Amino acid sequence: MQKDIFKAIADPTRREIINLIAHQSMNLNAVADNFDMSRPAVSKHIKILTRCGLLIIKQQGRERFCKADLKQLKQVTDWAEQYRRFWTQKLDDLDAFLTAEQNTTDINHKNKKL
Repeated sequence: MQKDIFKAIADPTRREIINLIAHQSMNLNAVADNFDMSRPAVSKHIKILTRCGLLIIKQQGRERFCKADLKQLKQVTDWAEQYRRFWTQKLDDLDAFLTAEQNTTDINHKNKKL
């Protein structure tokens, strides 16, 4: 069962695991060595990331390696994009309003001098 990707990336430890593994495939022990918590705790985080499809676990001999599969983060990007467009438009509108106000103020100031 796939978990909610937003809940998965809400945890800073899981975001750091993603960051570590995004740069290189790592075995589970190497991942756990980067955190000041028990290996079972790190393993739980990895399990959640795997259920969300952000990590793939591959068995190589006796070792299990984590590999990042960040395609699922597109859901997050798509969600955030709607707000980026919204705020970009609002800020552009504010800029246009302030520019028009400034131009009006400049014209009124010039007319008073004449």
